[in-house]
Amino acid sequence: MSAGTVILWRHARTAHNASARLQGQVDIPLDDVGTRQAKAAAAALLATTKPAAIVVSDLGRAAATADFLAELTGLEPVREPRVRERGFGLWEGLTGEEISAGWATEYAQWRAGGEPENVGAESRAEVAARMVEAIGDHAERVDDDGALVVVSHGAAITLAVTAMLGLDITGWRGIAGLTNAHWSELRRNPDGVTPSWRLFGHDLGPSTSIEEWNAGTALA
Repeated sequence: MSAGTVILWRHARTAHNASARLQGQVDIPLDDVGTRQAKAAAAALLATTKPAAIVVSDLGRAAATADFLAELTGLEPVREPRVRERGFGLWEGLTGEEISAGWATEYAQWRAGGEPENVGAESRAEVAARMVEAIGDHAERVDDDGALVVVSHGAAITLAVTAMLGLDITGWRGIAGLTNAHWSELRRNPDGVTPSWRLFGHDLGPSTSIEEWNAGTALA
């Protein structure tokens, strides 16, 4: 027994998202736009997917997003610290401009696809390993025809998708980041097929322009 579908749903908008600050593991709540995004996205997700279980990061912005889907489904979200965002150490809460000013070499290395050194950031490998382990553990508790919804974070989800597709997490950067409150859908391949998962959809969400979604102008 194992979930046939995994939905990796990014949390809705926060004030740090709106001001382009690197969040990492800072526990910042949803802002007003984010609250409305989460409500709209939960309804859109439920229109195409029948969740059998909800697993959520232990950070508040993810938990608040998950609560809207929980209210619609009656499912109790399971807190799972292994699906929290990648830790970025000293850079958390800063803008790209602020990081570049204080750590020019490390920032350039990171933007070029390398690992930021000497700032206390988690490696890509560490994040991917804990994400994939957690997803696998919880998927085993869901029937084959069921969907596991994991409410997590942008960088963590990108790394999880890359790893689940059998790609190089240290150097392959072919997956765009998710818009707030949007999701990736992976479906299990038949036994014996490599990789075990295939990407069925990415950056899925309510049907509206990304610009209006990010600004909140198309939200009730």
